[in-house]
Amino acid sequence: MESTRQQKISRLLQKDLGIIFQQESRNLFENTLITVTKVMVSKDLAIAKVYLSLFGSKDKSAMLEKIRKHSGEIRYFLVKRVHNQLRIMPELHFHLDDSLDYIENIDSLLKEK
Repeated sequence: MESTRQQKISRLLQKDLGIIFQQESRNLFENTLITVTKVMVSKDLAIAKVYLSLFGSKDKSAMLEKIRKHSGEIRYFLVKRVHNQLRIMPELHFHLDDSLDYIENIDSLLKEK
């Protein structure tokens, strides 16, 4: 169970990362629509797991690797946005959120019957 502080930091990071991906996706990620679906912060506030949905990308795993390669730049933009609200910026770990694919798969299986 997340503490109130963890939840506040998660919401802050999710909101600001969404804005960063919206602004920088044209330059860094070839016009791929990147949505931050969830952010989970560890108890010691040192690590943030960021779950992303990728739209408009044919190879999602390659795009996720590209995002991980640019994680330093993303973290820099994030620090510029939240430097007054956080003392220590958590390390960002990016993961692919495949819940929409899972929902589509279940939906197609249900329609077959």
